Order: sequence, then C-alpha cells, then structure tokens
Amino acid sequence: QVQLVESGGGLVQPGRSLRLSCAASGFSFSNYDMSWYRQAPGKERELVAAITSGGSTNISDSVKGRFTISRDNAKKAVYLQMNSLKPEDTAVYYCNVVRWGRNNWGQGTQVTVSS
Repeated sequence: QVQLVESGGGLVQPGRSLRLSCAASGFSFSNYDMSWYRQAPGKERELVAAITSGGSTNISDSVKGRFTISRDNAKKAVYLQMNSLKPEDTAVYYCNVVRWGRNNWGQGTQVTVSS
C-alpha cells in the first residue's frame, strides 16, 4: 500500500525559506517519478515540481529559480526546498506518485507565508 507522509510546513515570513519532506513507503521508490503539488484556497491543485527516477527535474515557471526538488532513494524521500517565499506561495503542499496509472497523495502540509 502506497503511503506518502509530508512534513516541514509552517508559518514563515516573506523572503524566508522552508524545506518540505515526503517520506514514501509501500512501493519501489527508486523506480518512480515523484512530484510536489500545491493547492491554495479556492484554486485548483497545481504541479510545482517533479523529479524522475533518474533525477531529472522539472520546475513550474511560477517558482523557477526559487524552488528546487531533490530525492534520496536510500531514505525513500523527496524534498522541496523553497527559498524567497512569497505570500502567493501559501497553500497546502502535497507529495504525489503515479503508480499503475493511479494518483497517490499524501495528507498534505500547510505552508503559510505572511508577515
């Protein structure tokens, strides 16, 4: 059974940084592409960043230059480093893996950027 557990969210001032973590279990982690999504109040869930099983990354234009995604296959974890945070980055952030054609989500972690 796929399990994804996000952590690292919180309240942070604009311009500061946060690092989100996603601990994965229940599947062969190193063989799968992983993604981070976010959903702000009243908005659709959007892709923020993705990393392939081989380590190639894709970052959304809205956060390019500020966010990076990485993974540690030994720890079965994927990370989202968020720098220079802005109020518009406020959202619930979700870890995602598509396995057997099915989306699997964690419970999400709230990130609030406010002074």
